[in-house]
Amino acid sequence: MTSLRSDLGQRLARGVQNLLEDMGYASLTEVSLKSGRRVDVMGINKKGRILVIEVKSGPADFRSDEKWENYLEFCDEYYFAVDENFPIELLPDAQGLMIADPYQAEIIRPSQDFKLNAARRKNMTLRFARQAALRLKSLKEA
Repeated sequence: MTSLRSDLGQRLARGVQNLLEDMGYASLTEVSLKSGRRVDVMGINKKGRILVIEVKSGPADFRSDEKWENYLEFCDEYYFAVDENFPIELLPDAQGLMIADPYQAEIIRPSQDFKLNAARRKNMTLRFARQAALRLKSLKEA
């Protein structure tokens, strides 16, 4: 996952997380999936609805990413998040789109609803909760 390793990717992810919080979602960055891949940002709301956001720091980051379609089966909604200078015509029209900066993000194009099945939702919710708990523990130990 190259995008969050860049400073710009980290700043955009922070803006996305602020938007998700405003929308009633708790979020984490770099959430590991059962497949071993990691999504850039994942959010879960009180009803268990799951959003996945892939942050792209630039065109090269998007062009080199061949795995993003694998994330669609792990969420109810999927978005790309880019900054205002990103050439959005490179992104697939069928996916949601956010424009982000270090402080906030805005949904420009809504995501389709992927209707996550119940078993996958439970797995993703438990995975999210366990990763959050382990991160909190490591912060307290630091």
